[in-house]
Order: sequence, then structure tokens, then C-alpha cells
Amino acid sequence: MLTFALNHMTVPRLGYDDLLELASGLGCVGVEVRNDLARPLFDGRPAAEAGAKARDVGLRIVGLSQVYPFNSWSDEIRAEVGALIETALACGAETISLIPRNDGRGTGNGERQGNLRLALRQIKPMLAEAGLVALVEPLGFARSSLRSKTELVEAIDALEAAEQFRLVHDTFHHTLAGGGEFYPDRTGIVHISGVVDPTLGTGQMEDEHRVLVDAQDRLGNIAQLKALRDAGYAGPVSYECFSPDIHALPNPAEAIGASLDFIRTQLQEVPV
Repeated sequence: MLTFALNHMTVPRLGYDDLLELASGLGCVGVEVRNDLARPLFDGRPAAEAGAKARDVGLRIVGLSQVYPFNSWSDEIRAEVGALIETALACGAETISLIPRNDGRGTGNGERQGNLRLALRQIKPMLAEAGLVALVEPLGFARSSLRSKTELVEAIDALEAAEQFRLVHDTFHHTLAGGGEFYPDRTGIVHISGVVDPTLGTGQMEDEHRVLVDAQDRLGNIAQLKALRDAGYAGPVSYECFSPDIHALPNPAEAIGASLDFIRTQLQEVPV
């Protein structure tokens, strides 16, 4: 049985309390909170208080985003990772998120693998000391410095760091990267969103096109979720939409709820 979570990016206009209320009403198990929404994290509330508020309404903070670009290692990135770890520990977040460089730099063969391993090697002891897991998200864009889940798994294994790092399987980025192997036992969270515009080639798809999943979805969300579930993945599936159209929905609860019902029906699952 797959369980669902809600990424704050799907409803960035909502405050933290409203995010929790929406996620709870949708039957989610938790939320992903972000530091890149042009608003104070937790709306300025102390992290410990924010974590307690989530637990009070029966929700987990399944993820705290993000450090970017984590694989361009520097003293500044080290400080950002340390600060995010401290916040995660204070609020009780289960993971932090690490996002690779996505501007066309650092993509060369050899260079990108070296940069990735350098960063993971530096971050590993920070996570081990904190007892925390970091989620690393390959981005499928051609300009991304980390597109391949296989390349990521190889780097993690080379550093014997499987206890500290897990993968994000994002259905959008999986499609843009040309598919490839699934790693359900190495996956810490699944991100879902749909693309329905029939005029776009895969190489033209951008975050702004990421909407709710329905029968017109072109990313194969249902097939990907079935494959992950059937292979044993049992972690959260988190809704992460970037489209301004979704952000502007007057009734996000109704729209997201209808999409989740569609997904559950297609997976032949019922709400808990």
C-alpha cells in the first residue's frame, strides 16, 4: 500500500499551518517543507515548534529541502548542509534534500562523477554524526550535472554510504532522463507530477509544465508507481507540482484530492 505526502511546492501560496491542514485532510502521512519558496521556512516559526505542530495533527515531516547545488562543493555549501541538518534535527524531519547543479556546468564525463563523489564524501560524516539521511535527486534535464540514478548508486556504493544517502525517484525526471533502472530498495521518496500538454516534446518539458496527474498524463506516473510498488517500495509518494496553474487553484484540496483518487483507482488501492 502506497502512502502519500504533500510537497509545499504544490501549494506555495499556503502558509505552513494551512499546508498541514490540507495534507491532513487529504489523508497524507506527511509533508515536505522547503526553504526556496520566497517565504521564511515554517513562516518564521521555530523549527522545534513547527515539528511539534505537524506531529500534533498526525503528520510527519518526511523531507526538508534543500541544498543547491550540493555537488559544487565549497565552504558555503558545507555550511548550508550543516544548517539544514540542524534544522532537520530541531523539527524532527526524517530527511534533507540535496539537489545537483542544473545550469549546464559540471556535466562532462569524469567531471560530474568526481564532483558528485567529492560532495558525498564530505557530507557522509555530517549525516552519520546527526543520524540523518539525505535524499539525492537526479534531475533529468539535459543541462543537469546528475541525471542518472545508476551513476548516483555507483557513487554511493563506492563510498559505502548507503546508510546516509537515498535516492529520490521523481516520475518527471525519470522520464526526461530516458527512463532507466528503478531502485526501489535504495529510494527514500517518490515525487509525482504530470505533464498533459500534447504539444511538448520530452526535451521541451520544464518544471512549469508539471501539473496534477490525470488520465491525460504523458509521464507514465501510474506505470512507474506500479513498478515501484510491485518491486517492494513502501515509502511516501509526494505530490510536487511546479505549474503556476496549479499554484493558482482556488480549491487545491478538491483538485489534489480528485487526482489522488484517480491514482488510487488506477493502482487499485483504496485510502487508508
